Amino acid sequence: MIRSLALLCLALAWLPVTHAQTPADPSLEPATTVAPATTGGEPGPADWTAYGRDIAATRYSPLDLINRDNVANLRPVWGYRTGHLPDQEVVEKKWAPETTPLKIGDNLYLCDALNVLVSLDASTGRERWRYDPRVSTDHIPYSATCRGVSYYEVPDAPQSAPCKRRIIEGTLDAELVAVDADTGQPCAGFGNGGHVDLMEGMGDSVPGYVAVTSPPTIVRGVAVVGHQVLDGQKEDAPSGVIRGYDAVTGELVWAWDMGRPGESGLPEGDEVYTRGTPNAWTTFTGDEALGLVYVPMGNSAVDYWSGNRRPFEKPYSTALVAIDVTDGEVRWVFQTVHNDVWDYDLGSQGTLVDFPVEDGRTVPAVILPTKQGDIYVLDRRTGEPLTPVEERPVPASPLPDETLSPTQPFSVGMPSLPRETLTEADAWGVTPLDQLWCRIQFKRANYQGMYTPPSADRPFIQYPSYNGGSDWGGAAVDTARNILVLNYNRIAMHDQLIPREKANEKGMVPLGVPGGTTSSGGSVPQAGSPYAVSISAWRNGFTGVPCTRPPYGGIMAIDLETREVLWNEALGSARRNGPFGIPSHLPLTIGTPNNGGPVITAGGLVFIAAATDNLIRAIDIDTGEVVWQDVLPAGGQATPMTYEVNGRQFLVIVAGGHHFMGTPAGDYVVAYSLPAKGDPKLPEFLKD
Repeated sequence: MIRSLALLCLALAWLPVTHAQTPADPSLEPATTVAPATTGGEPGPADWTAYGRDIAATRYSPLDLINRDNVANLRPVWGYRTGHLPDQEVVEKKWAPETTPLKIGDNLYLCDALNVLVSLDASTGRERWRYDPRVSTDHIPYSATCRGVSYYEVPDAPQSAPCKRRIIEGTLDAELVAVDADTGQPCAGFGNGGHVDLMEGMGDSVPGYVAVTSPPTIVRGVAVVGHQVLDGQKEDAPSGVIRGYDAVTGELVWAWDMGRPGESGLPEGDEVYTRGTPNAWTTFTGDEALGLVYVPMGNSAVDYWSGNRRPFEKPYSTALVAIDVTDGEVRWVFQTVHNDVWDYDLGSQGTLVDFPVEDGRTVPAVILPTKQGDIYVLDRRTGEPLTPVEERPVPASPLPDETLSPTQPFSVGMPSLPRETLTEADAWGVTPLDQLWCRIQFKRANYQGMYTPPSADRPFIQYPSYNGGSDWGGAAVDTARNILVLNYNRIAMHDQLIPREKANEKGMVPLGVPGGTTSSGGSVPQAGSPYAVSISAWRNGFTGVPCTRPPYGGIMAIDLETREVLWNEALGSARRNGPFGIPSHLPLTIGTPNNGGPVITAGGLVFIAAATDNLIRAIDIDTGEVVWQDVLPAGGQATPMTYEVNGRQFLVIVAGGHHFMGTPAGDYVVAYSLPAKGDPKLPEFLKD
């Protein structure tokens, strides 16, 4: 599930050597008052009030002060460090902030990878306050990640009331935390002194199993939250229950537990939320007018075998679920994979748009990209497809104890992300020996094209893999011009099921059992099922070069009116990649694996980092041409954001690195703008 790109990037020697950064002490400044913003509505042009700029997740800013004509002059104007990097082992093996800040009034709000909340002056980057919920590193699952925070204004409270304006986050140790947006002090009336325990009703667990890595989505005053459950461990994992909490009091409003139909409250007595059900770890989107929140679901607790899955969980696995925020009832479901045994869980936010249809009309829609490369467009009122979807036959399982769906849905009314069927001739390498090695692996593996079923007698090639397509970075939509932009990965995997007896011999046990760990190391136990599974990138074992030809990642623009691809370009250079894991330092565009999404502005630009070359880029939305780029002080595996303050537009990105991606770790926030008199002196880490 959330392990997407993890095992790939641990295995790929193409990825560069990681190095850690040394933290610096932050500067301090008294807090100021936050300008009011409309809760749940369209943010003002200058602001960025939700993870995807708005709860519709358009990632589109109407600002054009930075545009095609002047973007070449863009430069860093301030930088900030959180000063909160843990010990070296955690940084090298677990650090992956993935953070996108918010901007409201003249303040920025963000979290670091261990959930420390920070407010910065949006003009200068000077720290105004911070709040540390003191999350122990013991609670880190696969990675220490906080993608962002949520902002909420209490509608009827006086402007001067404490916590009238509040920042809410979910934490790695499974809490909801609310603090005053002006002061950083915990909101006393929210839960227990500003904290709500999300483990209530979850039953037995150990640190690392349940973590919140994405910000809650707030619709009609209800903060809707999912959570990551450490996947691949055991069938009896904690529940994937989705819950709504009062954004003022922190009280539970409802819980959607698919194994307890008709019950929306906290379990009573010895009862717990249904264990082993699909969870939703990514960010949701919401429609304030409809009162719906759109939840991209993951898979059941065991990803690569379905024999013990219960009937009530199958319809919701790897599906987009629309939930009514008033009562927690499911209004509609659209499934993108039937009986998923490929870990194709939905990682991307749905993006809400007014979708153009015939006769110049528009329909309220949600656009949903997937890991297997399909892009679905659904009526967000009903879940009905607005572009054609076909059910196509797919291969049957070779396992005697597995029954897969005979068909799978394919979105044929929208372009798909690159996913050609592989052949032996496609086996690739930097030398003839590389190619020979990969051809031998191809011949020995089970491969029947897309949806090749998992096998135990020999490896199976998965392409697109769960490292493919679109993940948590999501898509961006120029809502003025109806242009969809999204980046993607083109990665093949070489996996194999391991019969339980052999898994036991290898000592493969889940977290919570002596020897169990949150680190997969290329294999997960899937305890309770007949099979563990070995998962690795399809690559040459000597040079580390992938067995599929580049590009390994790209970025694409699609015209939503014509449904045609406007351009499709490789994303990422070879400057930090090369055979044997040695950086080539070559500025050649090869297309690297990438994590983090794009942002579009009215200036005709797409801003994106994401790739493993530590660059942030501006791309002309009309041509796909890179028109500006800069080197970041650490990996840019986060989605940037943009805003205006005092008549000046800024571009901000958190450069925190990513252990899965092999990019340098850091604790940096970097702001770009057009040069102006009086700009503060740049810190050392931003000087050439």
